[in-house]
Amino acid sequence: MEQLLVVNHLTKSFGRNIALNDISFQVMPGRIVGLLGPNGSGKTTLIKIINSLISPTSGQVLINGEAPGVNSKKIISYLPDKPYFNDWMKVTELIDLYEDFYEDFDRNTALNLLGNLHINPSDKIKKLSKGTIEKVQLIMVMSRKAKLYILDEPIAGVDPAARDYILSTIISNYNRDASIIISTHLIADIENVLDDALFLREGNIAMYNSVENIRSTYNQSVDATFREVFRC
Repeated sequence: MEQLLVVNHLTKSFGRNIALNDISFQVMPGRIVGLLGPNGSGKTTLIKIINSLISPTSGQVLINGEAPGVNSKKIISYLPDKPYFNDWMKVTELIDLYEDFYEDFDRNTALNLLGNLHINPSDKIKKLSKGTIEKVQLIMVMSRKAKLYILDEPIAGVDPAARDYILSTIISNYNRDASIIISTHLIADIENVLDDALFLREGNIAMYNSVENIRSTYNQSVDATFREVFRC
């Protein structure tokens, strides 16, 4: 089985600031990876490079064997950490837009997920609460049949009661041959759905291992291990 994502000696500098420092790792199909680290660790920079939003200073990223670009956008479903919808649109107009733009978008999946969360497709975005907008964003992303899902803080803006449903939505709606990268600070909330954990610290990989190996090696949860690795 070939790697879905390959990051090879990747470096990104902003002037004298090194955001990513010669990092290398691989993600196989069918894995759910937690991208974990404090603010300033390089998570967002890595995500933007994978999504071809910025270019690396040096090194290589391959998605399904190709460099980030037009073809990779066809197989990556990306949830940014900030709202990006035009607030004058209705939810149903947003569905129309996704259906036109992405060949792998499943309209029925989106409508079913909206119904499960009691979100009216006829509502305008500007009338929705911040938490509801974030749920709609996630529904749009997870209604695609992509090969790689990249979710930046998917549960940060929702109440604790909704987090379990959000996570179950993620798990039950992605292509099982695909992979998911979840960037979050709420490690304890997502730990049970992760296969692997990648710890970034100051642009370097502090740890990349399976959740099973982390628990057996350190005899504690991934969240507890993270707190030890990043102890002030």
